[in-house]
Formats: sequence, C-alpha cells, structure tokens
Amino acid sequence: MAAVFLVTLYEYSPLFYIALVSVCFLVTSALVLGWFGLGVPVILRNSEETESSTRVLKKQMRQVKNPFGLEIPNPAAASVTRGVTLTPDCLEDCVLTCYWGCNVQKLHEALQKHVYCFRIKTPQALEDALYNEYLYKQQHLQSIKKNDKAEKYCQLPEDAQVVDFGPVPRARYPLVALLTLADEEDREIYDIIAMVAVIHVPDESYRLSCRILYQYLLLAQGQYHDLKQLFMSANSPAPSSSDTFPGESSTDRGLLEKAGLAGDEPELQEENSKDCVVCQNGPVNWVLLPCRHTCLCDGCIKYFQQCPMCRQFVQESFPLCSKKEQDEDESTHV
Repeated sequence: MAAVFLVTLYEYSPLFYIALVSVCFLVTSALVLGWFGLGVPVILRNSEETESSTRVLKKQMRQVKNPFGLEIPNPAAASVTRGVTLTPDCLEDCVLTCYWGCNVQKLHEALQKHVYCFRIKTPQALEDALYNEYLYKQQHLQSIKKNDKAEKYCQLPEDAQVVDFGPVPRARYPLVALLTLADEEDREIYDIIAMVAVIHVPDESYRLSCRILYQYLLLAQGQYHDLKQLFMSANSPAPSSSDTFPGESSTDRGLLEKAGLAGDEPELQEENSKDCVVCQNGPVNWVLLPCRHTCLCDGCIKYFQQCPMCRQFVQESFPLCSKKEQDEDESTHV
C-alpha cells in the first residue's frame, strides 16, 4: 500500500522532488553535526574582504642578542682530505674549536648535560661532556677579535688517515664547530654563551657539498635552541639548484635525508624581499609557524589562517619587530 502511494506521489506531485532533496539534506546535516559536533572544519577564503573569524595565536617572543656567527665561504672546495674554511663573524672576542668525527650520541648527551648538569661555556666543558669521543681536535689558540671576518682553516692531520666516516647510519658527525666567548666578563653580559654548529663535509662515501646542518645556541640559564632559517618572499625567480650548491640534485637530498644529515629547509631557497606577497605595499614583518615563511605585513596578517605561499595552516605567528621599532626605523631613514 505504501509503495503504491509513493509511486502515485512520484508520478503526479512535483513537490516530491523538493521533499526528497530536503529530507536528504537534513539527514546529511544531522550526520555531519553528530560526527564533528559544532566544530565542523571550514576552509576560510583568503581575501582582504573577509577578516578571519579565528585569530591565529601570536607567539610571545623575547629578543636576545646573538654574539656568534659562522659561515662557509667556499663550500665547493671543502672535503675531509682537503679540509674546510670557516669564517666566524662575532660581536665579541671568541674562541673557535673544531672537533672532527664527533660522536653523534655523545654530542646530544652533552647538550642535555648543559641543561641539567653544568653549563658549557668553554671548550674544556664540552670535551668533558663528550668524554673525548671525537677523532681530532683543532683549536685556534689566538682568540678571534670581534667583527673580524678572517678565514680559519680546519683540516684533519695526514696521519689520521680518515677518508670517510662510515656507512649509514653514521655514528659520528664529520665536523662540529664550537664558538665560545673568550672574555669571562662577556659570559655574564650575554644570554647566549656558546654556539655549536654541526657541519657536513664531503668524504669518500658522501660527496655532497659542504653545508651547516644544525646550529645550537646555548644559553646561560641552561637552555639550548636549534637555530632555524626564515624563508622570505621573492620578487625574482628562485635560483636553480645549480646556483645554490654545484652538483646538488634531488638524489643528493635523498641521500642526506637517509643519512640523517638533511635539514628541514626547502630545496630551493628564495631571495629576500621587503614587500608583502599579498598587498605588495607594506613591509614584510610576520613569521608564520610552523612553515617559517616571512611573507605578510601588519595589515594582511589578520586575514589569513593559511600561509599564502605554501597553503599550510598557521598555528602561530610572531613579528620581526614591533610597531615602535618600525616607526623608529622609518624616522631614521627619513
């Protein structure tokens, strides 16, 4: 009887279609709300016309002066047999100490000792924490003067007879560079008292170009932080892989990741720019986390829950400088 009624309604009533669609819509809505509750995921339109209803958390930052800087001026010429050239750039007199073949596990244990046991302020403190688990130590006895960018050459001795550091997974880092403050009074002034840089150096097993893999900043209060690079917007096309490091390819990148030596930065780094990628007018000031793209100005940050460059959802953000600092900088240029 019910079937006959439905067939009759289907044939003679145009309202049947409307009723059927409405019932399906109500049932689907009830199922979605029952599954997600009121927090149904919605992708908001990234537009200047619509301000984001959900505010991105602003990360509280504390400005700290870093007295240490380290560069590799000619990475293509570096190797285990030929050595590597480093260029320290420090705000105060510093001491550069290089450890070849440093034990990976002992290094990370040493960083934990800096937090829980004792502070690594000198090369001797790091050596005690490492239990001398390295192949060769090279220290430049004469302290590096502040703002002196003289090149320092580091090389394994010939009698070490080291041509590679073994197969994957490796138990030793090729080179670990330690920068510490030479003057004891400076250690009381700066929050950052040392910097540890893990450097990949090409050898017989892995001929990937030399680069700094990790940089750890050691604080006087007993913390250490992994120094990460920010990625800014670019007005010009991104450089090719041959422009960054000669001979580097996606295969090389895969080998680094397999060896546990690859950083988390994109393969194609972008040139710096000061223009917001959205309005092309305001200066770039906001860093988006976790992607670390620096591409939005103060006016556009409130409209976006996704990064306009990589479309990753933004969990937190922080400004490079406050409004007061920007006004002071503009008045200085005027």
